[in-house]
Amino acid sequence: MEAQSPNIRIRRIYAEPDGGFRVLVDRLWPRGVSKERAALDEWLKDAAPSTGLRQWFGHRPERWQGFAERYLQELSDNPVVDSFAGECRSRPDTVLLFGARNEQENEAVVLRDYLVGLLGRR
Repeated sequence: MEAQSPNIRIRRIYAEPDGGFRVLVDRLWPRGVSKERAALDEWLKDAAPSTGLRQWFGHRPERWQGFAERYLQELSDNPVVDSFAGECRSRPDTVLLFGARNEQENEAVVLRDYLVGLLGRR
């Protein structure tokens, strides 16, 4: 029997916690969220987009595709991400938390898809 793939979800950090291993994937701490309210298990800022890429993107919809492609390249060159993928494999439910308003076009979406693909290949 094949091992079950880990569940990797994304969620805004401003939403009420709903279980899982909670990991903030933003490089900057989200405004207005206390550490207690965040209820984090880990802050994975070293896997977040580089400052230059984040500033270039600026959450402009017309730059989304370019951002996603560049961030995927950063992820593939980042040893922190491989290590984190191993952590995800050992947890039944990982929640990638982000602060962006756009829930479909943000770094957590790219990171989740990358991790799912990485774990599916192993």
